[in-house]
Amino acid sequence: MSVAIRVIPCLDVDAGRVVKGVNFEGLRDAGDPVELARRYNEAGADELTFLDVTASSSDRETTYDVVRRTAEEVFIPLTVGGGVRAAGDVDRLLRNGADKASINTAAVTRPEVINEITERFGSQVLVLSVDARRTNDPKIASGFEVTTHGGRTGTGMCAVAWAKEAAERGVGEILLNSIDADGTKDGFDLEMIRAVRAAVSVPLIASGGAGKPEDFPPAIEAGADAVLAASIFHFGPKDMIAQVKQTIRDAGYPVR
Repeated sequence: MSVAIRVIPCLDVDAGRVVKGVNFEGLRDAGDPVELARRYNEAGADELTFLDVTASSSDRETTYDVVRRTAEEVFIPLTVGGGVRAAGDVDRLLRNGADKASINTAAVTRPEVINEITERFGSQVLVLSVDARRTNDPKIASGFEVTTHGGRTGTGMCAVAWAKEAAERGVGEILLNSIDADGTKDGFDLEMIRAVRAAVSVPLIASGGAGKPEDFPPAIEAGADAVLAASIFHFGPKDMIAQVKQTIRDAGYPVR
């Protein structure tokens, strides 16, 4: 592995505030997105992901004003998701300062939108966010089911097969969120990461479950090109990004 591992704080935003829960539920306030973005930029984050977590379930657009104000404070790549339904939404996000757009629910509903967006803007601007949970459904070979609307709605789709299809349609990266691990601080779902890594060659961002710096290297070993977390950065010590990077470095992986 020669490309440096990226460490990415995630801002889950609801009604203009950063929130964090467990298994996508029980959200609690974590602060102002603009202030947190500034803090993470200064602390050495490689990128920042901004997800409007109730835009799809509330059937509304992303909060563009908050995106614009956040983008003005950071000098690292900013990915924005939540409520992205069409190429026009991506255009508006890019005009408001986003570098990349993340899509989830709309792509599951109409996969062709991936092709439409990547043909217009290029693969590098589109991240597929996959919110997956474990299932015993015999029809889902991998044992991981895709969900939509912030983890609220099951789809009956195999997460591994969906990631593979999206990559073939041109998506530039895959953000793999484990709903079961989300907010638990028990570590990443390594089995899920390995399963998706075996199916796709595009960059893979692991998300869900980080509780301490030592949780990150196993996710990289499992196949992640980037590691994303929220709770550990929002509620941990201010030098947590530096701690995580040093732990990754000590494990033998290149980091920025």
